[in-house]
Amino acid sequence: MYKIMIADDEGIVIDSLKFIIEKEFKDECVIESAKTGRSVIELAEWFRPDIAFMDIQMPGINGIDVMREIRENNSRTIFVVVSAYDKFDYAKEAINLGVMEYLNKPIEKSSIVSVLKKAMAKIDRDREKRSSDLIIREKMEAVVPIIENGFIYNLLFQENFTEDIENYKTLIGVTAEYGYMVVLVFGERQEGSHMTNAVGASIRMQNYYAKIRDLVTEYFPNIIMGTTMANKIAMLVPCEKGTVSYEERIEIIEHTRKLCRKLQEKTDVAFRIGIGSVEPMEDAIVSYNEALAALVQTRGSVAHVEDVGYGCEYEENYPIELERRLFEAVDHGKPEEAVMTVNRFFDWMEENYSDCVMDIKLKSLEFVLWAEHIAYEKGGNVYEFRSRSDYLPKLLDYSSLAQVRSWFVDKVADACRKVLAKKEGKSGSSVIENAKRYIRDNFKKDISLDDVSKEVQISPYYFSKLFKEETGQNFIEYLTNARIEEAKHLLQETDMSMKEIGVMTGYSDPNYFSRIFKKTIGVTPTEFKESKGAHSEG
Repeated sequence: MYKIMIADDEGIVIDSLKFIIEKEFKDECVIESAKTGRSVIELAEWFRPDIAFMDIQMPGINGIDVMREIRENNSRTIFVVVSAYDKFDYAKEAINLGVMEYLNKPIEKSSIVSVLKKAMAKIDRDREKRSSDLIIREKMEAVVPIIENGFIYNLLFQENFTEDIENYKTLIGVTAEYGYMVVLVFGERQEGSHMTNAVGASIRMQNYYAKIRDLVTEYFPNIIMGTTMANKIAMLVPCEKGTVSYEERIEIIEHTRKLCRKLQEKTDVAFRIGIGSVEPMEDAIVSYNEALAALVQTRGSVAHVEDVGYGCEYEENYPIELERRLFEAVDHGKPEEAVMTVNRFFDWMEENYSDCVMDIKLKSLEFVLWAEHIAYEKGGNVYEFRSRSDYLPKLLDYSSLAQVRSWFVDKVADACRKVLAKKEGKSGSSVIENAKRYIRDNFKKDISLDDVSKEVQISPYYFSKLFKEETGQNFIEYLTNARIEEAKHLLQETDMSMKEIGVMTGYSDPNYFSRIFKKTIGVTPTEFKESKGAHSEG
């Protein structure tokens, strides 16, 4: 259905156009008309025409001004100018207003039909595109919260690779490298710094999430929201800078207070909101924990971490950014980056505290112990209580800062390499080496895959998979080959009986031993012994 408006001060023109349109297009069109500039504007406001036949010269407001007025309220109306005057007088302004055609009176029927078909085709294309755009928008509105939640989840639970975070940022359209966390906490009511009935409130919140999302984005348009986790919603506000000024912080708090009041008006749930400090994106968990800690330390509905004095303050020139980079490098298993950062940090200590040797030694020890703590957590290494017994004596014995630096660098680099080995799967090699050693020492016994996997402390399923990847053989094949190799040695070097050799290699049944030996070597144990190993395997 197309809405057509005819604007002309001549009734005969209106009647003629209506007759042609109704005859040619029948029920496809709804037609309204007006004869003065003012009445055309009023008609357009409620009728909102798709196509408007406009006479330039009308009583009162002229056609050009009418079209300009209509265009302000309805950008999609297609104008067809109908005039008895030379079109060149109005061509420039008509073009600026997006007029499709300029028809001179008297107008032939074919011209009217042709221009209407052209206009209708354009309307159909625009409607189809708009419909398609709305469908895409609808789908995006359903998908974006899922993507945003995935981004928040990855940042907070540290389950990320750099490329994953960059992919999320691209999908969401985030270019900032920094951000601060805003944490929405809800419950039945607030008692001190605690929210009561968190479980019941979190269930009710499922019905409010869409409404809360709309309200939050009113106050923080570029915010990234997670979904409800227990009685909390974690949100990230991207920032271009690594800090916010005092004035900006006050503005953030004021926006948050208004948001908190609005949320409580629109739901039957009580809310509190915590705000963390600005951190690099990958350290969002720091800001998140600060936001929660800020709420614990105050009874207000809104708390900013910088208002409650949470966390550690550093001396003015302390290189906190270098410290962060160092432990990030260890955490991600990047030895070269860690070594470079350690040296830069040590340079700072030497430049500022060269006469404080004991303090430098203590700081180096502190960082090494923490780097090793990360390596133990991520590297899959066995912790031994006395593995660090020589650290303090060595440091105390060093007479130069160069020795301390070398020790510091070596220990941090070693911690990094352990994390890297785990990431690259190399720690699996040590597990398999231990398993192979156990098999070689115990193949005379009736050992199973479960026995070996228990020995190396990983599940039978994962051990079986890892063993095949590392050795190219499954567990039974490896065990059998180990037993047969020992049997070959005993057959060649001793005069033990077949039964004795079978027992010595884990086969209590001589017949079974003989069958397995022949299947593996190609000859029976007796034939192998008689040839003294002249027959080669296969």
